Amino acid sequence: MKAVGDDYEEQATAWLQRQGWQLLARNFRSKTGEIDIIAMDGEQLVFLEVRARRHRGFSSAAASVDGRNQRRLVRTAQGFLQRHPHLANRPCRFDVIAFEPRQSETGLAIHWIPAAFTA
Repeated sequence: MKAVGDDYEEQATAWLQRQGWQLLARNFRSKTGEIDIIAMDGEQLVFLEVRARRHRGFSSAAASVDGRNQRRLVRTAQGFLQRHPHLANRPCRFDVIAFEPRQSETGLAIHWIPAAFTA
């Protein structure tokens, strides 16, 4: 069965590819967690977290990537780099792609937050 989040990850992946990014992995899992998308933005290795909120009553999708989530993402990224040492010397960053409710329209708007946090 397909999870709701899978649709947003597919939309984010398609958006990144339209921007010219090279997709390396989706749903990379290790014992420390999962990274939704790993891609190359030019020469930079980017670890992306995809989040969505359907209602404005909750905190924003981007704000839901809190300190605990950030530490988990960093540990999981370290695991990815250990498995792929040929990428270990690339500059890295952590981005968030957030799907948020639109102000006056139906549907969700995509917000890309480059370098959303640092390791």
